[in-house]
Amino acid sequence: MSKVSFYYIDFNRAELFTMVCLPEEKGTFPTVILRSPYVDAEENIEHAELAKNKLIQYKPWLDHGYAVVYQHCRGRGKSTGDCIPFINEREDGLFLHDWIRKQSFYNGELYLFGHSYNALVHFVTAPFADDIKGAVLKGFDSERYNGAYRNGSYKIGLFGAWYVRQYKKKSIPNKNYTDECYNMLPLCEFSKTVFGEAAEAFDEMLKHPNRDDDFWKTRYGGVETHNAINHANIPILLVTGFYDIFTGGIFDMWNALDNETKSKCALVVHPFDHGCKCDGQAIVFEDGNIYKEVPHFSVKWFDAIRGNETLPFEKGKVTYYKLFDHAWCCDDFYTANKYEKFVLGEGTVTYRYDPEDPATFNGGLSANFGGNVWQSPPNLRSDIITLYTSEFTKDTYVKGKIRAKLAVKTNCEDTCFYMRISLCKPEGDYGLRDDINQISNISDEYIPNTEIEMDFSFDEHAFVIKRGEKLRIDISSSAFPLYVRHTNNKGMFSQQTTTRVADNSVNLENSYIELPISE
Repeated sequence: MSKVSFYYIDFNRAELFTMVCLPEEKGTFPTVILRSPYVDAEENIEHAELAKNKLIQYKPWLDHGYAVVYQHCRGRGKSTGDCIPFINEREDGLFLHDWIRKQSFYNGELYLFGHSYNALVHFVTAPFADDIKGAVLKGFDSERYNGAYRNGSYKIGLFGAWYVRQYKKKSIPNKNYTDECYNMLPLCEFSKTVFGEAAEAFDEMLKHPNRDDDFWKTRYGGVETHNAINHANIPILLVTGFYDIFTGGIFDMWNALDNETKSKCALVVHPFDHGCKCDGQAIVFEDGNIYKEVPHFSVKWFDAIRGNETLPFEKGKVTYYKLFDHAWCCDDFYTANKYEKFVLGEGTVTYRYDPEDPATFNGGLSANFGGNVWQSPPNLRSDIITLYTSEFTKDTYVKGKIRAKLAVKTNCEDTCFYMRISLCKPEGDYGLRDDINQISNISDEYIPNTEIEMDFSFDEHAFVIKRGEKLRIDISSSAFPLYVRHTNNKGMFSQQTTTRVADNSVNLENSYIELPISE
């Protein structure tokens, strides 16, 4: 019978609850490491019951001869200390690695496994030691900026609400929070109001909306994970979805890999949201759930590294689901050289954007939680402009990054513009991608009421537009509760104390989207 042992490892003013599951046979074993903060439901479960549950959960690993070391992150579940997202994970993770190396079951091989934050806890331990032989890292981006911002707009729908839930979960279990808290002015007072105390790591993030700011090369900015796997030179399986919260960042990680590392790795992209939660999506592609299509692919990936199994996915390639062609593909996923341009219309459209009444949109698509749900009716509000392409005359395969340009002007020194692209299906409008940008990203000295061109770039996708279908383009200046509203004032967003109404215009004749077309 498999053996289970429990430990409370004393490290850096905390006891870290750690569980070791061993195969039935005696000996030393390759060891899979899992660390998680999402364990609060296990805090009061008796050890015997927890052992029973985990032996069932980890049976595929144990049956294939792996030991599993499972740890509750600091300040979560049965572990003591304070949970402050991202902080302490590197030290705690490296300490656990060293602890395992001293155990009698250790055979000299460590394997990293995790999804979402449970993958982040492994990114922070880079550069990886020689005994780390492989990894399966799902649904997380190594660049902290991408979780907090998109082009300077803070993501309520990703780090925003999530951070509040995680911060000091045990010592401050009840926060004074709703999504509307992100509308407070000035926003720099957020932590004192919601947490009841200053939260330095969080407060610093609100001061640095610029990707190029040196802050993102500091501890609070995620320097520990910056370019974490670029030259890892070990077989890493990356997994995301076209409606994951980190789709674009995971593609960026893949594309940034050096050739030697990439030749050992693989990227898999399913058609659903964070965690491949198919049932919550607008369309459930029956053959799109990678966990059903390739059962226990993580175990198979590690077994292949050890020479005991054929690879579940081709190394050096992207395995991805081609939406509406209902097919799995495997290739380099290079963005096509051919782009098809669609001008948005004729004349100029103008709308009034009031930050005190921001627009809302359904689903976070690939940048915020919520995945893909059917979109609201077109022109739902006066500050949402809905446009359409003409109907496509033939089936068209779009693969890569859609891009767009808006020719805009505003009567304020700064404002933002938001774009959402959807595919008009017979059963409704199926959200594809969104992006947001602001005037100050384009011009430091914008003169109100002058036209300026703004570029938009949408995360990678692969889908087929059927003959007779068309695209819908929504343009607005807000998307609550996905992004913090722009106050229409120039300067640091988190220090603004007032809002103003903006009259924003889009010159349709000089605005367009471009689709990357693949054969």
